[in-house]
Amino acid sequence: MALGAVKYKNHKVVHAWAFAGDFDPATLVSNTFELEWPRRSGRRIEVPEIDRADWFGLREAQEKIVAAQRRFLFDLEAAVAAAGL
Repeated sequence: MALGAVKYKNHKVVHAWAFAGDFDPATLVSNTFELEWPRRSGRRIEVPEIDRADWFGLREAQEKIVAAQRRFLFDLEAAVAAAGL
């Protein structure tokens, strides 16, 4: 289930989604993207899109997540409640 996206002032866009099922966070394999680093150096490096994954309850996740992304958790909680889960 798509939870939408948040766009930051630096033009970075974070997309979030949720799913029901089993997943072992230790098996996460991230795709990569190219980044100029250091900035304005002309040097390009490949970095992972995702650094790690883990499971948290909603309350603990609200404490750990970046404030601008908390909306994802509120939307997920509302969707789960509406579905009667």
